[in-house]
Amino acid sequence: MVEEARAIGAVTRDGDITLIAGPCSVESREQIMEVAAAVAEAGIRVLRGGAYKPRTSPYSFQGLEEEGLKLLAEASERYGLLTITEVVEAAHAETVDGYIDILQIGTRNMANFALLKKIGEVTAESGKPVLFKRGMAATIEEWLLASEYLTMGGNPNVILCERGIRTFETCTRNTLDLSVVPAAKAASPLPVIVDPSHGTGRADLILPMSLAAVAAGADGLLVEVHPDPAHAKSDRQQQIKPEAFSDLVRAVGDLVLHLRTR
Repeated sequence: MVEEARAIGAVTRDGDITLIAGPCSVESREQIMEVAAAVAEAGIRVLRGGAYKPRTSPYSFQGLEEEGLKLLAEASERYGLLTITEVVEAAHAETVDGYIDILQIGTRNMANFALLKKIGEVTAESGKPVLFKRGMAATIEEWLLASEYLTMGGNPNVILCERGIRTFETCTRNTLDLSVVPAAKAASPLPVIVDPSHGTGRADLILPMSLAAVAAGADGLLVEVHPDPAHAKSDRQQQIKPEAFSDLVRAVGDLVLHLRTR
């Protein structure tokens, strides 16, 4: 099960760390193609991008919806990448499954059990992996139990994703709980990856927290990359430029090599 999930996007020098990268949201063909080219050039195999965007404010950009899925599929074909995007409601499950390689359940829907059952059923038929984010106020036990709504549908290929929890701290968007990595891996056979972009909400913290996540035993990273973060339509403060992402890939590779040879 763990090996199947890892196989979706081997990246760094030992092939054990899966890196997933791309913009918070798909904004245009030009934007997603530029990011896809940079992701492919960095040696990454999995492109992320939001087509349906659940936003706190109803006035914020909500995504391009099915047009965004089509653009992700186009980028996938052009650059030979796998794709991942979030499913926000059960009615979209089959549509997303038809375009995308990996389906994501976001933090706001961790406890949306009807959606989890639906995704479990849909992906059991297609055989596609599901990336399952921890709820922003969920315990590890609640997170792991919720993941079983997915696996009970017949698809064992679920990837857990720590993306930070809400605490009293205001310096960062969330508090990235890296203790959950070894704890969840000890309690579950599922692979665990870390999202330092949402976990911190700060572009300057993504590199150090990515390295910390790898040191803690994470199986992969989910990083937001945008060609022009200052003008991104969503989460501009936590997206990094392609050049910074290339530096991150090299640093992660160096760390993995060091951990392997020490």
